[in-house]
Amino acid sequence: MTPEARRRGRTVALIAGAVVLGLVAGTCVGYLVQADREPTKLPPLSQPKLTQAKGEAPEPLSAAQDRRVRTDGDLRELLLKKPRGARTAALTTSEDGWMDVAAYSETFERPDGAFREATESEFRRAAVVAWEENDLSVEIRLVQFRQEDTAGAAQRMRTGQYFADFEENDNWLVPGTGGGRAYVYKDPYTEPGYLPVHTAQAFAWRGDIVLEIFISGDRKISKKTIMGLAQRQMERL
Repeated sequence: MTPEARRRGRTVALIAGAVVLGLVAGTCVGYLVQADREPTKLPPLSQPKLTQAKGEAPEPLSAAQDRRVRTDGDLRELLLKKPRGARTAALTTSEDGWMDVAAYSETFERPDGAFREATESEFRRAAVVAWEENDLSVEIRLVQFRQEDTAGAAQRMRTGQYFADFEENDNWLVPGTGGGRAYVYKDPYTEPGYLPVHTAQAFAWRGDIVLEIFISGDRKISKKTIMGLAQRQMERL
């Protein structure tokens, strides 16, 4: 190593030492100066002062006004009542008005897939009423979901509407339901050995409950019939 190199290295070391000492000295002086000063007041908060509201607190909602109170009770009480003069359906999906997830899944063409979808959608319970009037058979279901991780009711409504469009139909938006629709199929359902059966359906939802209506009969079902049932049932929710 040349003398010039050694000198240059020593000079760099000295400068570095001086910088460190200068920083330390400057920091000490800064602390001493700050210690002699009066404390600086903090600026006022930008949020305005909030005043407490006066008067009595509002009354809690009654059971008639609080939808959650009603839907957490007996769902069967929210179903439309069997019309006067109508007969209890000879073939019904429930004897006591309740359906668990297994019974609900058995009403579909592919019960295994329906069971999987229902459990993934957090199926909670279902209430059902069915009757026969003149030449029509009617079944109405209120299917409730837990909705902890998924919007099961809205999802079930969309699934029902998706499959409803697999065959030609006339359909209408059910007023006040946020996307609910009623369907009347143009062609009757036919099966060898049986008379043709005309059908209509409706799917709508509110909160954690989806409405499903199924009508079948010997004649084409009118828009008034399916829409009237859907609107009246949704009003009870």
